This record gives sequence, structure tokens and C-alpha cells, in this order.
Amino acid sequence: MSAGGSAIRGSRVGSGPMGEQDHGFHAERIAVQYWDALGNETVRYFAANLPDEEIPDIIDCPTSGLPAGRDKENPPAMAKLEPYKTHLAYVKERRTEEEAEQLLDEALKQLRERRGRLTPTN
Repeated sequence: MSAGGSAIRGSRVGSGPMGEQDHGFHAERIAVQYWDALGNETVRYFAANLPDEEIPDIIDCPTSGLPAGRDKENPPAMAKLEPYKTHLAYVKERRTEEEAEQLLDEALKQLRERRGRLTPTN
């Protein structure tokens, strides 16, 4: 007699009382198509009992990395890719002290005007 595991001959190793049905693989699903700006189609599956408001209108398309919408005729616009900027490029864009002071003065002036418009109702 040979000593071994407790598996019954012909059974799958690792199979237990939880089958695919318990994991939800056989749940009713609906397919929703999305299209990105390049015309790529992506299909996502959602539970059939999910309300329509909970299904997103826009997703990220795995094909192109662009956003994809449910409306084929009006897909979201293509994302604008900006070139990489170095730290020095950002330093060159900084405002001068005079411009910074002018912006601060304008912001303070707007805040004071708003405060003057607010009057207590009591």
C-alpha cells in the first residue's frame, strides 16, 4: 500500500467546495463599448443588475492610454501632450519680484472689495 495525499483519484488538486459559480464568474453581465479619440474600441463588462448611473461614461483606454467615452460619434478629445520641462525651464518662467508684488496687490484689492460687499443680514 502506498502512502500519499488525501486526494481522491481523478479529482483536481486544489479544488474545494467553492467553484466558479461562488466566485461570480457566471453572473449575468452586460458589455459596454467605449471609443477613444483615435477610434480604438474597448469593451468592459459590468454586472447586469448595476444601475446605468453607476456605469462610467469615460474610462482610460488600455489600447492608447487616452480617455474613451461611450458615445462613438463624439469621443473625448485627444489628450494634449506637453513636452518634458527641466527644472531650469521652470526657474526661467518664474515671475520677477515686481510682478509678484503686483499680483499680490491685485488679489488683496479683490478680497477687500468682496469683504466690503458682504453685509450682515441681522
